[in-house]
Amino acid sequence: MTDIDVSVALPPSFESAEHIATAEELGYRRAYLYDTPFEGDDVWLDLHRAAALTTTIELGPAVLIPTLRHPLVNAAQTVSLHRQAPGRIVTAFGTGFSSRAAMGQPPIRWSYMETYIRAYQALLAGEIADWEGTAIKLMLTAAQADALPLRIPLLLAATGPKGAGVAKRVGADGLISMFEVVPGQRNFARAIVATMGTVIDDGEDPAGERVRLAVGAPWAAAYHFVYTAQGADAVREMPGGAAWLDVIEKVPESLRHLHIHQGHMVEMNNADLAAWRAGGYVSIPSVTLSGSADTVGKAAAAMAQAGATEIMIEPSGPDIARELKTFIFAVRG
Repeated sequence: MTDIDVSVALPPSFESAEHIATAEELGYRRAYLYDTPFEGDDVWLDLHRAAALTTTIELGPAVLIPTLRHPLVNAAQTVSLHRQAPGRIVTAFGTGFSSRAAMGQPPIRWSYMETYIRAYQALLAGEIADWEGTAIKLMLTAAQADALPLRIPLLLAATGPKGAGVAKRVGADGLISMFEVVPGQRNFARAIVATMGTVIDDGEDPAGERVRLAVGAPWAAAYHFVYTAQGADAVREMPGGAAWLDVIEKVPESLRHLHIHQGHMVEMNNADLAAWRAGGYVSIPSVTLSGSADTVGKAAAAMAQAGATEIMIEPSGPDIARELKTFIFAVRG
């Protein structure tokens, strides 16, 4: 059995609370929801729904995108969720690579991130914070005032030295990385590695329809990321990349980001399907954690050996319960 916390991250949706309740029953330690309002649901609303359906699993956003809300809003929602599920709340922030890219914007600068997080922390401490040149404060009523000061675990999605430096300065409890432990994580009590994929059954076609539905959307995120970060030439070198570009480059450049991120982490868009049909699925083992239960279990054990304290699966597809069950069984052996 691998000694590592197992958690799940999901897009906010009406169904996500029930998925989190299932995760609790299976023994997941924590559940997080994305901050992706462009897909139609709100992270805080659905975290409150999950709190009402669960009793032990820890809950929080992963990750909040500061430019989407005034710090008073995120602080107030944190207090509200804490009052509903005291002792079970964690919070997390990130520069919003995917969420910002879906709006045609670059990631947030780390200097802004630090200023925002410090204001958020001051608000939860019951202090006056300076924001946009004026004083702000959580002015709770007498019935709510005992919630402050509030200190809950703080995580940052950061893989480089700038983010790790901000995390240290704001007193973060841990860092979230993708797919592997990064050097800066070892300096924090919590080292969370986010991953995505599906456990493939013995004898199952790794390019079959069940696998496509389960892993196609997160697999396709590799094209979204590479195109946004490195451009078309880099995508062209990927399996199925030329077919993906054939669809995307027919869209006017000013609207292209909307088409790239349609269905983000939930369902494949037309470009993603074109890449899959052109043979792009051969990259599933390299861009997702997909394989036999033994393969997934060994990968989780390797992460723990490298210093990870928590592995976060980001499941997709029509059968989330199946994905949750097979993943935790694979990790736990």
